Amino acid sequence: MHCMVPGEDMLAQVRRGVAEHCVLALLARRERYGFELARELGARGQIIASEGTLYPLLARLRRNGLVETSWQESTAGPPRRYYHLTRDGELALASFRKQWRVFREAVEEILNEGSQE
Repeated sequence: MHCMVPGEDMLAQVRRGVAEHCVLALLARRERYGFELARELGARGQIIASEGTLYPLLARLRRNGLVETSWQESTAGPPRRYYHLTRDGELALASFRKQWRVFREAVEEILNEGSQE
């Protein structure tokens, strides 16, 4: 029988499952560059563990046609690569939002059964 290890292992698995959709959601609001995304995701409950996990995720989203990039000059250093959603990215995010809502409600219902809230 497999024994679940509480804490970080479970959280890491959940992060991996939702991180790309959180990136898409941030990009739905406006285009952003990589470090800006890393800072935002880190500030919001450590959605990503580090910048090192973000850039492969962004590359995968780009390969899959969910985001596109453009280079823009920066007054604070070298040009920055900005990411923005494609139409396929918008559709993927809309689909995830629907599925996440149903999934989240089911999990909350199960977790709250029999509890005194």
